[in-house]
Amino acid sequence: MFISAPDISLPRGVTDFLPDSAARINRIESEIRRVFRLWGFRRIITPKLEYEDVMSIGMAEELKGKTYRFDDRQTGKLLALPPDITPQIARIVATRLKNFPLPHRICYSGRVLRQTETQAGQNREIFQSGVELIGLDSPEADAEMVAMAIEILTTLNINDFKVDLGHVEFCRAILSDSGLSGKPLADIRIALSHKDRCAVEKIAIEAGLSDEVKREIMLLPRLFGGREVLGLAESSIRSGRALDALRNLKETVHILDIHGVGDYLTIDLGEMRGLDYHTGITFESFIPGLGEPVCSGGRYDRLMGMYGFPAPATGLTFNVLNLLQAIERAPEYGRFLNTDFLLLNMREEKREALEIARILRSRNYSVARDIIRRPVEDSIDYARWMQIGFMLLIDRKPGIYEVVRVSDGLRKSFSREELDGDNFLTFIKS
Repeated sequence: MFISAPDISLPRGVTDFLPDSAARINRIESEIRRVFRLWGFRRIITPKLEYEDVMSIGMAEELKGKTYRFDDRQTGKLLALPPDITPQIARIVATRLKNFPLPHRICYSGRVLRQTETQAGQNREIFQSGVELIGLDSPEADAEMVAMAIEILTTLNINDFKVDLGHVEFCRAILSDSGLSGKPLADIRIALSHKDRCAVEKIAIEAGLSDEVKREIMLLPRLFGGREVLGLAESSIRSGRALDALRNLKETVHILDIHGVGDYLTIDLGEMRGLDYHTGITFESFIPGLGEPVCSGGRYDRLMGMYGFPAPATGLTFNVLNLLQAIERAPEYGRFLNTDFLLLNMREEKREALEIARILRSRNYSVARDIIRRPVEDSIDYARWMQIGFMLLIDRKPGIYEVVRVSDGLRKSFSREELDGDNFLTFIKS
């Protein structure tokens, strides 16, 4: 009788991460959290469930359309799986931390779920690691977000990247002064987001804009590049609000130069991302070959007020899976070692093997015992498959151990006392 196998496939848009990828994700998240801590940010752990009406207070319309919702049988209310962590931080600050002194330096790391289209390659599950700096309204706070993002990328040995820096009030002021509304405004925002100069010009002409207004709007797609963009904008734009935004951006760039990270910057004054959410400086970091940013951030001074706690705020978030793609493409990263030592005991007596394993673990080495009895070469092959760095062989002679470097088979003997010495450390670090 034929019995068909059950369907054990995963839903589209989620995946299993096997040990090698999981080790990379752990390394990425650990390095991000380390830098956050060094900059004085404290971690908050947010829940996986929220009431939908509470979550939606602080979400943009786009995210509301990507939220997973379901009924709570206990209360009859609608629950939501958060599609973003920042609104959760805003709720916590506005309620649990409202009597604490400002500013709040908060960091987080977690996974969110978002409804996506069915195209291949779209992730529903997003690994986020980010910070929120709440209570400071200054270019120095904005620069801190960008400088921290750059430090994290360079810490991960990612150097071929740029940070696109913009200011939504610059675009918002020019579009507001243009008098455009309705469909023409929506169309021109789409055209600007695609840097489509021809479409921008066509819409501006059809809308009957004055020559001066048309000239300023048509300039927006060109305001992308190096520091020269700042000078071009300053000499070409009349709007007082836009020029105020430009001065704020220039001061932020100056502070980033003091941080020593100015070479990583590009200026994009025609950026439309987050126009309905952000209120000031925005930024995204891109790595060649990846179509999506690895991190993004910016100022969002209106969000806290939506939860009844008006306060300026800025932040950044890393998309860890996009970082994972970048690292997996970098040949110098190779494969992460999941375990330092495989300990193979060739004796019947187990006491010495267990003692050596305990000693190595006390020195912060990871140790797996190869309990299966098999030839030494088979154990080395196993270690190679499992990306284990070294095999330590306990053989016939008491107190003497052979250590095999799995990558090339190099062997060296050490006494028990030498396991805490410079020669042993040099061998395993070479």
